[in-house]
Amino acid sequence: MHNVDECAPPLNVDCGPNAACINTYGSYHCICIQGYELPSGKKIFPNPSWNECKPKKPSGTPLEPNINKCVQPISTSCGPNADCVYINGGYRCSCIPGYALPSGKKTFPDATLNECQDINECVQPISTSCGPNANCVNTEGGYHCTCIPGFALPSGEKTFPDATMNECQDKNECQDKSLCEPNGICENTVGSYTCTCKPGFTKRYEKQPQCIENNSWCSDLSKDTFSTNCGAQLNATTSSDGYGEICSSLMKLSRACGNGKASPSLKDVANIFHILPPQVNGNQAKTTQIVTYYLEIVQKSAYEAALRLPPGDPKSVKNKLMVIQTLTFEGGCDKNNSIFKMKAGNEMMDFDCTIITEKDSRGAAVLISYTSIGSIINEKFISKENLITDEELVNIHLNSKVVSGTTGYRNVSSLSTPVNFTFHHLQMRSENEKPLCVYWNNTVWSKDGCVTIWYNDSQTVCSCSHLSSFAVLMASTKLKEDCVLTVITYVGLGLSLLCLFLAALTFLLCRTIQGISTFLHLQLSLCLFLANLLFLTGIKQTQPQILCSIIAGGLHYLYLAAFTWMFLEGMHLFLTVRNLKVANYTSIRQFKKKFMYPFGYGIPAVILAVSAVIGPRGYGTDNYCWLKLDEGFIWSFMGPVFIITLINLSFYLTTLWILRDRLASLNKEVSTIQNTRMLAIKALAQLFILGCSWSLGFFLIESIATPVQSVIAYTFTIINSLQGVYIFLVHCVLSHQVREEFKKCFKRIKIKTETDIYVLSSSTNHTKMMENN
Repeated sequence: MHNVDECAPPLNVDCGPNAACINTYGSYHCICIQGYELPSGKKIFPNPSWNECKPKKPSGTPLEPNINKCVQPISTSCGPNADCVYINGGYRCSCIPGYALPSGKKTFPDATLNECQDINECVQPISTSCGPNANCVNTEGGYHCTCIPGFALPSGEKTFPDATMNECQDKNECQDKSLCEPNGICENTVGSYTCTCKPGFTKRYEKQPQCIENNSWCSDLSKDTFSTNCGAQLNATTSSDGYGEICSSLMKLSRACGNGKASPSLKDVANIFHILPPQVNGNQAKTTQIVTYYLEIVQKSAYEAALRLPPGDPKSVKNKLMVIQTLTFEGGCDKNNSIFKMKAGNEMMDFDCTIITEKDSRGAAVLISYTSIGSIINEKFISKENLITDEELVNIHLNSKVVSGTTGYRNVSSLSTPVNFTFHHLQMRSENEKPLCVYWNNTVWSKDGCVTIWYNDSQTVCSCSHLSSFAVLMASTKLKEDCVLTVITYVGLGLSLLCLFLAALTFLLCRTIQGISTFLHLQLSLCLFLANLLFLTGIKQTQPQILCSIIAGGLHYLYLAAFTWMFLEGMHLFLTVRNLKVANYTSIRQFKKKFMYPFGYGIPAVILAVSAVIGPRGYGTDNYCWLKLDEGFIWSFMGPVFIITLINLSFYLTTLWILRDRLASLNKEVSTIQNTRMLAIKALAQLFILGCSWSLGFFLIESIATPVQSVIAYTFTIINSLQGVYIFLVHCVLSHQVREEFKKCFKRIKIKTETDIYVLSSSTNHTKMMENN
């Protein structure tokens, strides 16, 4: 808790004459001042009612007469900034004028309790006034007055004592010729002054100290040929002609620039060019001239206005026609932090400020986003000769706003560091559409010096080595099919269908090879047969869309089912070999068909259902009935394939390692183990053919060089189209048991055929003999 000082204001306890109050923690007591004492001999007493302070009497001597201890020769000291006051044979101390005790008391008993502090006469509650146009200045033990800046005393003195001596008068600062720079004019004001520029000079921005000669583009606008002819053209054109609208804006701009005055502000620029018709009448040549000059004038005007702004944060203005953002630099920029971002509407520009300023120089960057000018210079101004690409482009159209970026009066032809522009698409990009970054080269759109570095359905990022006016064109790419790959695909899948059909019949009818392995091979063959058949008949059935989505979903399910059954093959093989090592057949006996069906056909169905719920539009593209490659939807297929391939690879390698140890330690049952080992090697090769071949699809991207891409495409097509041929060869043709079964079947067929021929021949001979008789 806070201790209350009863001896200080507001209580100010008075202990009576010749006594002083002494504060204690939680209370107080009284003592007699020096030269006085209590008759009882006690040192303290509780309150004024107990005050019996009497002058001290020496023991055994009579009472001495009153002595003034504040004068010589005694001259008692009360400490610094204090005076001694004689009181009834004793004394008290008090602070001298200009000083006071913090407690507010007027006196204190002796120098040991001296707390005299300077009084600030210039603050409340004293608040000494020095009069108009003057300030109070506190000093040690007093104060004085001074005139405020812009005012002075006629005598030239710097200070005066109080308000009665106040003679502060306005000072004419313009008598000092060095206040304004050589091209400036000083104008005195009450209490201050201002500097303005001489005629023919101006400040590029308000806080700039120097006046610069008017040699800006804005002041020379009237000398331009195009704008000079505007007056005559304006009278000769109709009100709906875009040429007349631009001429009218140029005349407003010329008046805003004035004769020898500064450029218009950024807001003035936006207000002057706030009208542009949705279309410009006249032929294409005239339209290009009008639009080109319009874009150039807006850029120049905005840049002039930007130079007059103080450096620092970006400044923006907006109206219904355009959004302008500027960023002004001065004195170079930090090379370690030189990348800046500007945003006008939804469009952005990233640039390195080192392309704008050098050391101790001044410059600005301007980004302008036009709302409707793209409707004027649209697809009619596209020339395929200026859009050189490796693909055939069709349905080219403008799919972004037009933006202008500039760092000076003229477009920089080659920048040391490219500038990146981020565009928002006006319409969502279709899957078969490709964005092209282009700039306006005064007559048509061209892609020279601009490349597309990234895009998705809603945005495109362009990198350009020069500055101008830019936009994004969207073009459909006409896919060129490789006839050889198409033939390989159809011939290979046709052979695979035949081989898979024969393999399925073999697995189903050949009794000598019946078992779990054969059952798994049969299910794998059926899934691949149906998938290949659906691929051949429906991969290009893109219309109607619902049918294409169903076909894509069917292919997704069947190929996933094939990999799931391949996973079961790997697990079965692993458990079989593991049981050979540990002599435990419990696990493999539990590997029953009734558990395989739900797993082999149920897991793909779950994956298909989840994928369809998450991305229902991911099935079917504009060209093929397969999964869409964008937005990562293809991973609903490639993800499970990748996981199954890794698991099976670990199964097969572990199986081969176990069999290697088994062959080294056992001599009996060698044929059985070798057969199992051969089965593992076949399964590993099957994993490569069926699983790893799909991984080649990851390398079919645009960044791969054309020769390498072609090799990968051919390898991918050949391996995947001949999967059925491989299964038939490995599991049927190269199987000893199947070959023996085939021989028996052929032998039975041959015997039956010979028997039928013999019976037929005998019947014929008998008939002839009967006829002869």
